[in-house]
Amino acid sequence: MMFIPTQLSGVTVIDVEPIADDRGHFARWYCEEEFARHGLKPLAAQGAISRNLKRGTLRGLHFIEAYQGEEKLVRCVAGAVFDVAVDLRPYSPSFKGWTAIELTAKNHRALYLPRGCAHGFLTLTDHADVAYQFSEAHRPGIEIGVRWDDPEIGVVWPFAPETISERDRTLPFLKTIWLQSDTMTMEQQ
Repeated sequence: MMFIPTQLSGVTVIDVEPIADDRGHFARWYCEEEFARHGLKPLAAQGAISRNLKRGTLRGLHFIEAYQGEEKLVRCVAGAVFDVAVDLRPYSPSFKGWTAIELTAKNHRALYLPRGCAHGFLTLTDHADVAYQFSEAHRPGIEIGVRWDDPEIGVVWPFAPETISERDRTLPFLKTIWLQSDTMTMEQQ
């Protein structure tokens, strides 16, 4: 595996190194020891998959309060997505920065996000499946989010989404979220 740092502190692109022969290829896409050698936390608590039927489906930008947060590894196992990470850690040198990468079933790339980073994606194809690996088990009710089109963050999406949930469409702007160095909580309205 190759570990490629992004401009966001701790956010890392992971490329596989396939070993090919006449049958196809074999490649490791996760190894706890290699992740640890690169300063990345283990991701063995839970896995999930997001099936997206239509091109132009947007999910995100979601995150969990930093003190309850989770590391995650995201990869596209069918189709293609424009995958986005946003640094919402006030103590980070890349606070409010964002990075994006095209994840596809063909390129086998993955994106590692540390605690305190928001995540979202826009599907570039019909039938795009996104697989997740998490450092923590799901805990209902603690995930929050920020608007995908928040001008304070300024993500440049490749095109406007065509399908977006009501929940994601009505997420708050960053200026209405109170960020602390060790917590992220919604301000009381």
